[in-house]
Amino acid sequence: MSPTRGAAASIAPPAPGRPDKPRGGRFGSLAGWAQRHRWAALLIWVAVLAAVTLVSGAAGSAYKNNFALPGTDSQAATDLFTKHGSAQAGDSVDIVLKDSQGLDGRKAGVEKMLAEVKGLPGVADVRSPYADASAVSRDGTIGYATVTLDGKAEAVPKEDITAIIDTAESAESGGLQVELGGEAVRGAQEKGSPTAELAGILAAVIILGLLFGSLVAASVPLITALFAVGSALGLIVLASHVFTIADFTPPITMLVGLGVGIDYALLIFYRYRHELTDGAEPAEAARKALDAAGRTVFFAGCTVIIALFGLVALGLGSLQGVALALALTVLTTMAASLILLPALLAVFGRRIQRHVLKHAAKAEARGKVEGRRWRALAAAVQRRPLPALLVATFALLALSAPALSMRLGFADAGNDPATTTSRQAYDLLAEGFGPGFNGPLIVLVQGDEAVGQGVRSELAKAEGVATASPAMPSEDGALSTVIVYPETSPQAEGTADLVHHLRDDVAPGLERDTGAEILVGGSVAASQDFADTVSQRLPLFVAVVVGMSSLLLMLVFRSVWIPVKAALLNLLSISAALGAMTLVFQYGWFGVQQGPIEAFLPVLIFAIVFGLSMDYEVFLVSRIHEEWERTKDHSLAVREGLATTGKVITAAGAIMIVVFGAFMLSADRMLQQFGLGLAVAILVDALVIRCLIVPAVMQLLGKRAWWLPAPLARRLPKVALERPANS
Repeated sequence: MSPTRGAAASIAPPAPGRPDKPRGGRFGSLAGWAQRHRWAALLIWVAVLAAVTLVSGAAGSAYKNNFALPGTDSQAATDLFTKHGSAQAGDSVDIVLKDSQGLDGRKAGVEKMLAEVKGLPGVADVRSPYADASAVSRDGTIGYATVTLDGKAEAVPKEDITAIIDTAESAESGGLQVELGGEAVRGAQEKGSPTAELAGILAAVIILGLLFGSLVAASVPLITALFAVGSALGLIVLASHVFTIADFTPPITMLVGLGVGIDYALLIFYRYRHELTDGAEPAEAARKALDAAGRTVFFAGCTVIIALFGLVALGLGSLQGVALALALTVLTTMAASLILLPALLAVFGRRIQRHVLKHAAKAEARGKVEGRRWRALAAAVQRRPLPALLVATFALLALSAPALSMRLGFADAGNDPATTTSRQAYDLLAEGFGPGFNGPLIVLVQGDEAVGQGVRSELAKAEGVATASPAMPSEDGALSTVIVYPETSPQAEGTADLVHHLRDDVAPGLERDTGAEILVGGSVAASQDFADTVSQRLPLFVAVVVGMSSLLLMLVFRSVWIPVKAALLNLLSISAALGAMTLVFQYGWFGVQQGPIEAFLPVLIFAIVFGLSMDYEVFLVSRIHEEWERTKDHSLAVREGLATTGKVITAAGAIMIVVFGAFMLSADRMLQQFGLGLAVAILVDALVIRCLIVPAVMQLLGKRAWWLPAPLARRLPKVALERPANS
């Protein structure tokens, strides 16, 4: 049995002199320290987790959503609203009322409730539906009161919003229905229990148990991941006091941290298991595993972090904080895999060794050859590489096609569960006032009320506009605002078209006629600006991430075609994931409510998946390269590479898929999209690309796969990705 079986390749030449003397690398030395001081290493991690948890609990979180985009019309409008004291600068809560017998008979009770709401903390003003005829539907059965908050939704404490909800709902009696809407209400609603996280952990335990056949062996990667995620979550809470981090970051962090943490620990643990079957003692097996697979983990983690920091450069508000939090999580999982995991192996090493050797003896007695099925699959692909490549590629391109028509936007109350008060309020307002009432456009006119009224009359005539409110002057009289209600719902394509129509076609003519500057703002316009900005900056982001990752692969494998192949295949898996998201969430497959894809998810998924795909790419191709260096037989190298890595790649992929897929159980539409996108990307990457397309492409390339122009070879530094186990 080869001592390098299942290992990734050493790209650097052996060191001169005394080749028979073992020499450990930095990762092996780190593993040796963790094993010699196993209890100290474990105590340090426990202390770090406890300290971070206690301090973060005492400090509390300071999450805030900020999707401000300087330079856009919506942001300019918001800034002017605030500067000139417009009432539209603050956020509001709608108290929606319905009585099939009419609201007139409910006036006394409603007015009493509104008076109580006005006296609550966080409330600046309340406008009664009985003081504004436009706030009651034509049939008189549905009306709404507007509660103006004393700050932005994210700045008002949730307990203040909860008090508003409870006070308003206390007025329900007889046939009167009371529901509340607005972003502040949506943020204060209960998000549900952590069913998705628990389901993902349970599924991961089952897969690890089936893979290793031992509860102790299965628990080691999981414990490593849980320590890493727990520490990362506490650090992110503390970081929220310094950086702008969105309130949806923690569940995403847990999602990615669990998947990546188990994945990294599994790759190292699987190599450790191979070393034990080759006769190494537990301590030596851990050193060799870290010296080999630990480098793959380090490279993969750095690739993910590089991609995530690329998001920071995009300048997309809270998305920068999300990227920072995820990068911190990946860094923590790397540290746990390289320090905590060796300590755990030192504690449980003898028990794991006995189980592994017993299992190997049984397999040998039955004549089982590890990797036999994967070797057979590789041989089948090699016999017909071109058909295998074409069929798999065509299938992924077909799945990717819907992504070309992807619409970016943000979920609103219309996507909330039907039982929530925000969704009930949304539906009642649409029923009483039309679908566009839930997504008004706020048009700012830099002029007095007379100019604003003239602009209002023209806006009301524009195609796609249902109605427009009278112009409302700001406190200093320098601005007027007109609320424009579209004919279509906030997430409809027609509403996005209306935003562009007003800005590109209607506003320029009005500005020439009146001499006043006109800006189209509001939450719907801001969402469209964010989506447009993502679309504009995405190509540059992709080019930077792909370019840097390809350069790293070129340094490692000293090949031109390996990084080109990796980049194209990674893009193919990501596009397939985006296509699946579009089919399910935009087109409503499997009964899912139709709507746009969350505007920030494509770039976030790209950054994460591109880095994770490099993990599997390096693990498989480096093993192929090792066999190529040893035998110079490219067909044999491809077969042995897949035979020795296929099992661990599919197992790691399966764990990722169930952890990410478990978030389809979440009530949050954004988390559902995120989980589906990552699960599909990993499924495609681990099964279709790594097990079919890569062997086919490598077989077709043959010796040319390792070609590097001589002038470039002389200039590129030599980088050792992994050190052979006997080095």
